[in-house]
Parts: sequence; C-alpha cells; structure tokens
Amino acid sequence: MATPAPLVLLIEDEPHMRRFLRAALRGHGYQVVEAATAREGLMQVAGRNPELILLDLGLPDMDGLEVTRTLRRSTSNPVIVISARGLEQDKVAALDLGADDYLTKPFSEPELLARIRAALRRAASP
Repeated sequence: MATPAPLVLLIEDEPHMRRFLRAALRGHGYQVVEAATAREGLMQVAGRNPELILLDLGLPDMDGLEVTRTLRRSTSNPVIVISARGLEQDKVAALDLGADDYLTKPFSEPELLARIRAALRRAASP
C-alpha cells in the first residue's frame, strides 16, 4: 500500500502566489489545502492536521507572527514562513515564536521544495 502524499496547508492571501505554490506543490506530489486568511488557516489546522504549514506573514486579518504563536499552541508540525519581509528582526521573531524555517519572497521553486523536504525529514525523525 502506497503512503499518502503529505498534506501541506498554504496560508497565503495573494491569489497569484497561491496559484504558483499550488502548482509547484501538486506537481511534486503534495496534497494542498489553501486558506486566504489566518482564521481560515487556523480552522484548517484544527480540522485537517496538515503535515506542514506554509505561512505568509502579511495576512489581512492577523499578523503572521501572531498566527505562528497560535499554531505552536496546537501543533508541533513544521511551519515554514514565506514572506516579503526580509528584515533580520522579522526572521528572528518568526523563528523565536516557533517557525521552523523562513523563506523570503521571491524564492525559487527548487529552494522551496528542498526546504519542505528538509522540514518533513526533521519532523519524521524519532
């Protein structure tokens, strides 16, 4: 019996970025669930328990740093921040709040996929 593809939750408000990420992830065998707001994303985490979360910081209803803090209360699954915020203080804050990785936009598909593979490997380690 084949192992099901990992489920990735994408919390991103920009439609063009969601399309790009959806295509990249599905094209490499991942299942994708999407949310355009923090509220939708937190509901998806509670209902679907994704293996990995891709989180934009600039969401319309809640700052992504607060979403990271909230996620860490309910899941230890990997969180990779994908953000246009490239300042060191934003990266440090996200990582200190529990993000597993931080990727600054724009980024390449191969780099994103490598970071996802690495995060999922770490999560699967005993």
